Amino acid sequence: MAPITGALGDLGPLTVQEISQDSTAKMRFAAALSEFHYLGYRGTVGENLHYTVTDSRDRLLACLLFGSAAWKCKPRDEYIGWNPDQRARNLPLLTNNTRYLILPWIQVPHLSSWILGRVLRRLSEDWQRKYGHPIALVETFVERERFAGTSYKASNWLCLGTTTGRSRQDRRHILQVPIKDVYLYPLARAFRQELAA
Repeated sequence: MAPITGALGDLGPLTVQEISQDSTAKMRFAAALSEFHYLGYRGTVGENLHYTVTDSRDRLLACLLFGSAAWKCKPRDEYIGWNPDQRARNLPLLTNNTRYLILPWIQVPHLSSWILGRVLRRLSEDWQRKYGHPIALVETFVERERFAGTSYKASNWLCLGTTTGRSRQDRRHILQVPIKDVYLYPLARAFRQELAA
């Protein structure tokens, strides 16, 4: 593909769409993640939203996937201040940005933070429309050996620390997975009160 470069305004009006119930758009989304995201795309389980960003010529620029939050995450759980019962009851009020891909030939300054800002402004309302409840807090995990988290930092996400290098499948404490930085973005002003209720 020919590189798409220049200023953000040169792309013309950008369109952000939630496409989880559009089968044609989801095929395009899945193909892009499968080919260009280092984690690929294995489908989704549980509540989720899929977003695409296209330019004025309907060229796909980016894909974002939000799904189930991690069951446990020490830096996040300490930041919220909830106990195990509150976490079990209110975890559905969190979502995890499990995939974020700007296609590799897109080289437009400030596009990434623009996309995150637009998606986060509508995320809770879109979740409410699809699942009947809002989202109070968004998390993501950035593999620190691979990425610096620049887009999240530029979009005012909070970096709270790191994971321990274990996965949810590590029942015997023997699996080693990459260390990831833990980022959070509150969507509700009183998120602690909501999540610790």
